[in-house]
Amino acid sequence: MLVPLGAVLCLWPFVSTGLALVAGMGVALTVGNPHADLTRRATPWLLSLAVVGLGAGMDLRVVAAVGLRGVGYTVVGIAVCLALGAVLARAFGVSRDTGLLIGIGTAICGGSAIAAVVPVLRPKPHEVSVALGTVFLLNAVALFVFPAVGHAVGLDAHRFGLWSALAIHDTSSVVGAALRYGPEALAIAAPVKLARALWILPLTLALSAWRRRTESGREAPAGPARRPWFILGFLGAAALVTFVPGLRPAGEAVAALARQVLVLTLFLIGAGLSRSALAAVGARPLAQGVCLWAGMAALSLGGLLLGVIA
Repeated sequence: MLVPLGAVLCLWPFVSTGLALVAGMGVALTVGNPHADLTRRATPWLLSLAVVGLGAGMDLRVVAAVGLRGVGYTVVGIAVCLALGAVLARAFGVSRDTGLLIGIGTAICGGSAIAAVVPVLRPKPHEVSVALGTVFLLNAVALFVFPAVGHAVGLDAHRFGLWSALAIHDTSSVVGAALRYGPEALAIAAPVKLARALWILPLTLALSAWRRRTESGREAPAGPARRPWFILGFLGAAALVTFVPGLRPAGEAVAALARQVLVLTLFLIGAGLSRSALAAVGARPLAQGVCLWAGMAALSLGGLLLGVIA
């Protein structure tokens, strides 16, 4: 009964993404998940629906107003992060898909980016759990570390907003850290972060094409490949609430519901983890995630202090 009960509780707003993932993993690792087949089949569809719903909470014009100012930093940052993530994954002996998920989550928008690419990349369930767990752990640390470091090195609100948007994984953690720094930091951080999140679309399409090429002439993973229809849904939902103002209240409600669906999905992903899979993964993905996150944070902070990023 713990898995169905946990799934229902995850639909309540007081349950966070990190708590849901940890709870699911706790159930799986202590008493086991007798519904593993069902949760494994439901997870990709729930992830896709959540991504579409999150688009209903975006105003593309607000994102463009401030986000375009940071688009150059975003493009360079994503490219550097993915390249560094690949190098670190190889150095630490992390599997290809796990290392790629951690790199994508660090480069764009944490758990949301990982959720978006799962239906295309089709990694193993325990690889998704490990990548999400790594990202959420570092998000929690960032909420406390980033404001302290920002004050210690003398960042003003504008530069701190840029730094948090470029170097923290999830949008929620970016907003939380910027709020602790002040309203001006939040006004900069939120649009730049949302513009960064829009890179889910080209990255997912590129991954889909890469996956088809690498599987050509080789044995493909079990099950049909899923087309990234959810990305078109994401953009369609965002366009509707942007250009039809009367739909904005409904869009916010849909986005709030989508966030809870994502919480539910993360609980199910955590519940799909097994002791044998966890033992097989080890601590290497966490080491990759920590080094990648620290490296990108240091590079972006250095750019701000030297005036390269303004």
